[in-house]
Amino acid sequence: MNTVPSHSANAALMSLEAAAAAARGGFACMFSTSDEYETALILERRAQGRYDAARSRWPLAMFAGCTLMVAGTVLLFS
Repeated sequence: MNTVPSHSANAALMSLEAAAAAARGGFACMFSTSDEYETALILERRAQGRYDAARSRWPLAMFAGCTLMVAGTVLLFS
């Protein structure tokens, strides 16, 4: 067995250690809690415009219709 470390063996060992450190770092999560992940996810989706409210006139029309029906019922029975 060769007990004298050679230069190429040291270089190979250091290369393997660097590759192992890079591989371990690839599995790390950048969020420490699920709240941080959800906050980042929501911020990213807002930046993409996914949470923009669609402007519809139906709620206003339904409110006006119900108001007119209630006013008509009050006038009918008074």
